[in-house]
Amino acid sequence: MSLAVSLIITGIAIGLLVIYGADVAVSYSTNNGEGFIPFDHQTRGIGLGLPALILPIAAYFISRKEASKGLGIMIIIAGILIIIGGVVVIGNADPTEAEKSGRNVLSETIPLIVAGLIQIGLGILKIKKS
Repeated sequence: MSLAVSLIITGIAIGLLVIYGADVAVSYSTNNGEGFIPFDHQTRGIGLGLPALILPIAAYFISRKEASKGLGIMIIIAGILIIIGGVVVIGNADPTEAEKSGRNVLSETIPLIVAGLIQIGLGILKIKKS
């Protein structure tokens, strides 16, 4: 039962990451910079990104006593998607806009990459236990 719950919540996390990535891609391709989700980048990040960070980690701990290569692979996929998102943010950062707003893109993005690496590590542990 706990394995099924873990697979479902990890699947939800991957779905949220795919939707988030698609919305960001649409926002980069439009002239007005808005995606198909009518929220600013911070609200999108909190609503879609934060659950996607937490859910795979929770799934690992929910099912830590059960072996599952499939769950391990799904957790790794979620971690890779998070890292890709962080790299895209760093690559598309506008230094003049960051200077005006006082934001440091690296200090905002490095925690995302670390969380992605943690998820990849948990996925590898899950696979090794299987």
